[in-house]
Amino acid sequence: MGYGDLGSYGHPTIKTPNLDIMSYEGQKWTQFYSASSVCTPSRAALMTGRLPIRNGMIGKKYRVLYENSDFGIPESEVTIAEKLKENGYKTAAIGKWHLGHKNKYLPTNNGFDYYYGIPYSNDMNSINGVTCCPGNNYWPQYEKNPINSENYNVPLMENNKIIERPADQTTITKRFTEKTIDKINELKDEKFFIYLAHSLPHIPLYASEDFLGKSKNGLYGDVIEEIDHGMGAIISELKKYNLDKNTIVVFTSDNGPWLPFETHGGSAGLLREGKGMTWEGGQRVPGIFWGAEIKPGIIDEIGSTMDLFPTIVDLSNSEKISDRVIDGVNIKQTLLNHSQSERTNIIFYREREIYAIRHGEFKAHFIVKGAYDYPKGSNKKIVLDVPLLFNLDLDPSEKYNIAEKYPEKVKEIKKIAEDHINSFDPPKSLLDTRNSNKF
Repeated sequence: MGYGDLGSYGHPTIKTPNLDIMSYEGQKWTQFYSASSVCTPSRAALMTGRLPIRNGMIGKKYRVLYENSDFGIPESEVTIAEKLKENGYKTAAIGKWHLGHKNKYLPTNNGFDYYYGIPYSNDMNSINGVTCCPGNNYWPQYEKNPINSENYNVPLMENNKIIERPADQTTITKRFTEKTIDKINELKDEKFFIYLAHSLPHIPLYASEDFLGKSKNGLYGDVIEEIDHGMGAIISELKKYNLDKNTIVVFTSDNGPWLPFETHGGSAGLLREGKGMTWEGGQRVPGIFWGAEIKPGIIDEIGSTMDLFPTIVDLSNSEKISDRVIDGVNIKQTLLNHSQSERTNIIFYREREIYAIRHGEFKAHFIVKGAYDYPKGSNKKIVLDVPLLFNLDLDPSEKYNIAEKYPEKVKEIKKIAEDHINSFDPPKSLLDTRNSNKF
């Protein structure tokens, strides 16, 4: 889901009334980032509060795990669910996992009491000659039968068992919502943590009968509007039991829109580029916080999905972790009091290299790879002799390079990159003990 795909973030034709109300009643963050521009490293960072280069979920050969990958999140990593479970919370993961589909990597072995979902991306295990890639191979499946999901032999799992294959993806959003509501009912008298990660709007797109063909934005809009409807049902369930008074709901996305899929890919709004890129559109995403004692407002502080780990640990009075580097920043006081966040930097990795760094309002690009824009029509990796520099407060679309005007700022951000690299022991270029070297 892109930065511009919700009504409250500026989309003119996708109707998202429930998420818009959450934005109004809670906090809408305008500068909130995923930790990566693709699925596996992004989700690993959210779960652990650590950059993917630290938690082993950024590969040398591939950027994400596949249906035939032998590896997953290292056992040594500590997830949000594991910390909360130590503190008596009941935990459930519903939806897409994508941190390893082998038994030892599944949610039930990483702090979750229960799992119901598709263990990797919904475009994997393609069959019937269908390939989910940009271009002519993708579109015919919708021209022939827009509600057939049997072209992808992905499994639906409950705990560690496959219960449906291929998963009927036309109803998967609805079923993930219903399973979440079931868990709220089951755990309403307990302390609980539910991680709901919808498989859609990842390509391929599907919507249930009640939503198919209803959005002015076409099939992509149908998908987003069904997710929005599900969020409304979840909020209603929390309110029914007065759980909204002590429950925080966070809504965000794991990366930006998949632009090569055109009208099926989503929108980054005014931001440049999308999924897979280290431009703003690849990692700046919606960030909505609602419920409990969240102080309503529009927040223009810099935030990251990695910040959820230390913040949730603090809010839940769980024991803090002290035996490793946590890259997330505790934003509890921003959520409760609008205090200024301590986060000043965002480091943009692609694979195992730093492509860009944001520091305050300035962002420097050291390496670019612009399949869709820079330079136009090129998919080449370009290491820049002179970094590009943008002021994101003035120029969120990253149109106007100001490096020549602010050479001291470029130098300052270069120093941040050097310090970060040197913080690894051994330096990250020499790391060779994690899964990331094998997939």
